[in-house]
Amino acid sequence: MKNLMFVALMFLLPLTALAQRPKGEEIESLKIAYFTQKLDLSPEEAKIFWPIYNNMQSEQSALRKERMQKMISFRKVTEIDNLSDAQVQSLITSEFDLRQRDLNIEKKYYAKLKSSLPIKVVGKFYRAQEAFKRELLIRYRGGGK
Repeated sequence: MKNLMFVALMFLLPLTALAQRPKGEEIESLKIAYFTQKLDLSPEEAKIFWPIYNNMQSEQSALRKERMQKMISFRKVTEIDNLSDAQVQSLITSEFDLRQRDLNIEKKYYAKLKSSLPIKVVGKFYRAQEAFKRELLIRYRGGGK
């Protein structure tokens, strides 16, 4: 029973969080403004950073869409007990595969950023990403403006 709850939570919690989020365009606008302020890029650095960032966002967005499609099909399963062990295992390993692909995208673009920009700028970017996530959560959980 614990395993069933784990599998259900693994797939349903991200959907709950997504239902409460603002629209993607709004988040992206806020994120761009936030990064612009926090990174304080020179014009030359900005010409390098933004195309790399946009490509990374595009790949991650495609992966998120794929993840959502797979979660939607999982949500259509009314009772996990009606699935075979192989089907349940496939659902779980599919999620692991998506997470690994996301990590591979992160590593790929880290290498591109690191080879094109000073490492301190790259460090500021990763710090700004985490800080933005925290601020966004606070803002949309009722703790912000």
